[in-house]
Amino acid sequence: MTFELAALDMAGTTVQEGGAVYAALDQAVAAHIGRPVPEDVLHRWTGTSKSEAVAGLLTELTGDAADTGTVYADFTRRLTKAYADVPPRPLPGVPEAIAELRAAGVKVVLQTGYSREIAQSILAAIDWTVDGLVTSDEVPASRPAPYLIFRAMELAGVTSVHRVLVAGDTPNDLAAGRNAGAAYVVAVTTGATTAADLGRHPHTHLLESAADLPALL
Repeated sequence: MTFELAALDMAGTTVQEGGAVYAALDQAVAAHIGRPVPEDVLHRWTGTSKSEAVAGLLTELTGDAADTGTVYADFTRRLTKAYADVPPRPLPGVPEAIAELRAAGVKVVLQTGYSREIAQSILAAIDWTVDGLVTSDEVPASRPAPYLIFRAMELAGVTSVHRVLVAGDTPNDLAAGRNAGAAYVVAVTTGATTAADLGRHPHTHLLESAADLPALL
C-alpha cells in the first residue's frame, strides 16, 4: 500500500536552518532564568510547539510558567534576527523530492512546531509549491499529539491514516505519527537528533534525508 499524503516537518526535515530555532529557544529561556538550560531537558522539547516548549521548559526548570508570553516573545525576536542573518534554505534534494511526490499524485503538506507567521516567512523565502501548511498555533496541541497530522489530512482531502506518511527529525515527530496511526512513520537524520537516538523510537523507516522519500512510493 502506497501513500496519498506526505505530512512533512519543516526545520531539520525539509528546511536547513542551522539549529537556529533551538539556539534561540535555549538563549531566551536561559536569559530569563539566569542559568543554562540542560541539554537533555532542551532536547525533550524538540519538535513540538515552540510556545509549548517555552512553557514546558519554564515549568521543568523553575516550576512556574507564568512568564511564557514574555519568554516566547524574546524567542521570536532572537529567531527572526537569526533567520535574517542566515536565511533558512531547503535541504539538498528535498525540493526535487517534493516535486517528484506531487508528480506521482501524492499531496505534500508541511506541518510544523513553528507559528504561522514564522513558517509562512520561511516558505515565502524559499518559494516552494506544496499542498498545504499546518502550524502549531492552529491546532489544540502540538506534537506528540496527532492534531497537526489530522489537520494536514483535512487540507489534503485524505481520509485514511493508512494512506499517510509522516516524516520528521525528532522523537516528538515520530510520536505524533504513531499517535495519528499513520502507516508510514519516517525518521530522517538531517536535523536535531542522531540516527542512534531516533532508532530507539518506534518508526517504520529510517532515512538519511527526506530527499529519499520518493523511493518509498
